[in-house]
Amino acid sequence: MADAVDFEALDAMVRDAPFHRWLGVTLKSLTADSVEILLPWREEFVSDPVVRYTHGGILAALIDLAGDYAVAAKLGRGVPTVDMRVDYHRAAQPGALVAQASVIKLGGTLATAEARVFDEQQRLVASGRGVYLTLTR
Repeated sequence: MADAVDFEALDAMVRDAPFHRWLGVTLKSLTADSVEILLPWREEFVSDPVVRYTHGGILAALIDLAGDYAVAAKLGRGVPTVDMRVDYHRAAQPGALVAQASVIKLGGTLATAEARVFDEQQRLVASGRGVYLTLTR
């Protein structure tokens, strides 16, 4: 079932979607057990112009992306999200974010991955878990 990809191939997959390009995400690292996705800061991420914290939807998207590409690294292809949960731990202030994700279970129909998002000071700002459809047609 597994068709693992190398760093260059997975980075190309991460950058391929127009939404991902708008976010500016790139693959930061790939190991046998995990992926790291880098999200550079953008002013458009601000949810509150006074406090200037990052909108929760951006953090959720980053968790989803990281989980998806942790699975994709094992399968050699992207997978659709079936379910996802996010926990917010602190406000993400302006600055780059890194999501670290790993696969918990890779099955023939579904896969589960978990992700954690850290700010530039390596503080945990959000975490989550996604379920992805691995079944092919």
